[in-house]
Amino acid sequence: MATMWQRLGPRWLPFADVATEDLPLGRLLRLTLFQVSVGMAMVLLTGTLNRVMIVELGVPTSLVALMVAIPVLAAPFRVLIGYRSDTYRSFLGWRRVPYIWLGSMLQFGGLAIMPFALLLLQSQTLGPTWAGPVGAALAFLLTGIGMHMVQTAGLALATDLAAPDNRPRVVALAYVMLLIGMIVSALAFGWLLRDFAAVALIKVVQGAAVATVAINLVALWKQEPRNAQLTRHDREVPSFREAFTGYCKDDRTVRLLVAVAFGAAGFSMQDVLLEPYGGEVLGLSVSATTMLTAIWAGGTLVGFAMAGRWLDKGRDMYRLAAVGALIGVFAFSAVVFAEPLQSPTLFRIGTALIGLGGGLFAVCTMLAAMDVSDTTDSGIAIGAWGAVQATAIGLGLAFGGFIRDGVNAAVEAGMFGQALVAPAAGYGVVYHIEIGLLFASLVALGPLAGRTRRRAEDQNPSKRFGLAELPG
Repeated sequence: MATMWQRLGPRWLPFADVATEDLPLGRLLRLTLFQVSVGMAMVLLTGTLNRVMIVELGVPTSLVALMVAIPVLAAPFRVLIGYRSDTYRSFLGWRRVPYIWLGSMLQFGGLAIMPFALLLLQSQTLGPTWAGPVGAALAFLLTGIGMHMVQTAGLALATDLAAPDNRPRVVALAYVMLLIGMIVSALAFGWLLRDFAAVALIKVVQGAAVATVAINLVALWKQEPRNAQLTRHDREVPSFREAFTGYCKDDRTVRLLVAVAFGAAGFSMQDVLLEPYGGEVLGLSVSATTMLTAIWAGGTLVGFAMAGRWLDKGRDMYRLAAVGALIGVFAFSAVVFAEPLQSPTLFRIGTALIGLGGGLFAVCTMLAAMDVSDTTDSGIAIGAWGAVQATAIGLGLAFGGFIRDGVNAAVEAGMFGQALVAPAAGYGVVYHIEIGLLFASLVALGPLAGRTRRRAEDQNPSKRFGLAELPG
């Protein structure tokens, strides 16, 4: 009976067996709370405030799009943040903690001034006209930089603390916490702002600022062991150019980052289109389209759990990333065919598969970025992966909206005759582009998976079997 209860957690909870004697489950869960604060900021920037600015505050959509895009501009700096946390000099012996704390302060500052900047942007009566847009841009920029800094240094700390053979499940758990933070925050913000008022907006956003500091303080408490030798001031450290060149000297690195860019853009162009597609093309109600987020999140959670379990069993991360991209191809095909078949069920299946493939692809490519160069510290590896992924997602979101609107405008103007019908045409073009991007990602990943397999066979010749080994 005792043995049965001991096995119950690892068997039914995907990450219950990720803990080790040096990193118990309670400490690990507390560490990954920094992803909750990042998820909360992501929901505010790309969801709640996006809608509030356009609908309640009446801010022009083009200006809202510009504000939401500002945090994406900070994404390339994740490489520099990772490098700085790798090479930080400190008498206290901390490398990651200072950057997580500085990121938390930047995030707090941006959220603290954000509601006032948005209200000033809506109805400015005094002062220069540029004060509102500049204040809002500053708030979004501070929050975006802080969010990228916290996530990059936090993931690097998690991989530092985890044993090498346990890192896949730790990274998967961290992304589960990110998703949980986004879901809980979205529900909480929606409930708190159900009766919109300026005072309510101030309370919610500034409450999120305070919650960010509190959550990250709990996450950091007694996590990183102090090592004065590792951060001593007289040690030689490579320059950023040397460190980045060293990371990219392996030809696998550039190929992997190209695959990440194609895959991240392929999975993200639909982020702002799925719900409108369900409503405009398939005639789903508001409540039905709202459920799509939960369906997508459920698929993503399953993808994270599958990545953690399969990688823990020694599966090849490049092949699993390719499987994630291939699932995405089938997912978008289902979404496309849902329109001529008028099948909401097929559409929901496609949405779940998008989450599943995206979750599997994200975790596996991040671990591959860390594994691709044994001579590089985890900070710059995570930073490079995060910079490419976040930039690709931001560009994918922007181009997805522009392409959809442009194609629909051309169809309504009669440029394509009777062959295409709006609004399904605009969505269909975007989904087909996403399928093409995922195929491009598969092309980039193919040689990496093949090389990994050949290397494993060379290390263990007894397991080789192919045409050359057939009896002749």
